[in-house]
Amino acid sequence: MISIALVVALATILAAEFVNGWTDAPNVIATVVATGVMSPRAAIVMAVIMNTAGAMSGTAVAATVGKGIVEPNALTLHSITAAMLSIIAWGTFAARAGLPVSKSHALLAGLAGAAYAGGGWSALQWSGWEKVIIGMVMSIVLGGLVAYAIGAITVSIAGGAKPGPAKRTFDRLSVAAACFLAFNHGLNDGQKFMGVFATTLLIGGAAATFTIPWWVIVVCALTMAAGTSAGGWRIIRTIGWRMTRLQSWQGFAAQAAAGMTIFGASGFGVPLSTTHTITSAIAGAAASRRTSDVRWAVLLRIVLAWIITFPVCFVAAYVAARLVS
Repeated sequence: MISIALVVALATILAAEFVNGWTDAPNVIATVVATGVMSPRAAIVMAVIMNTAGAMSGTAVAATVGKGIVEPNALTLHSITAAMLSIIAWGTFAARAGLPVSKSHALLAGLAGAAYAGGGWSALQWSGWEKVIIGMVMSIVLGGLVAYAIGAITVSIAGGAKPGPAKRTFDRLSVAAACFLAFNHGLNDGQKFMGVFATTLLIGGAAATFTIPWWVIVVCALTMAAGTSAGGWRIIRTIGWRMTRLQSWQGFAAQAAAGMTIFGASGFGVPLSTTHTITSAIAGAAASRRTSDVRWAVLLRIVLAWIITFPVCFVAAYVAARLVS
């Protein structure tokens, strides 16, 4: 029997997935929009299609988040709802402020806070958190370094090319890289809420074992696509214009680096922050020409928002879960 509490919990998961699409997709299209390679409307349509395709292309990350981060028996339908509400509130606040915070870290912290409220530290599966830590390092360090390397190689190879033909070439490459990045964004980010959805079905008695049926994949993918279509222009302005001013070759370097990093993580079921990966890659690509091309004060503001995301969402979910328990 499907209870009202289960319906409410599933609805808040989908609402959080919508916010994820609304606030994370701008990171994916920021470079192609900021460089003028694609119009905002065309970029959103592309992101919707490729995000959806990526989200439907695997379940490794969903399995990690759904059964490898916290003990399901430490969660209740009410505590899951509380965790999702904390994610929605933080994600919406950050989007209004134009800050590209990680909904992945908000989700993981929210689940951890809710599980801690129900079972203490033993409710956290530390083997799964090893993957989370690996994802943190990959997103912040690897994305930026790979983008810097691609940018530096591009300058050394094509630095003497004629501006017109070179720009047209990198415009095309940038579009291809943006499609690749959007696909991998869905492949990693889109799966995380699928895992929570499947866990909630198990806790609510609507599933006998932890499985991710096809209809969960479709519903979550389409929900993220709907959020993506809403756009998030304040975030695009922050990382696409305020943090740095990119040329199309730098946009290509950033998108290719971020896409490769996310693709590699997804293959191993590592739930990394696509927001951190993309932002770090943009900074790395900009710095590959001149470090002064990066507005470090803006980047510092973004990093500070990253740092407080985990404790804010952990505490908010913990308090909310205790209140409803």
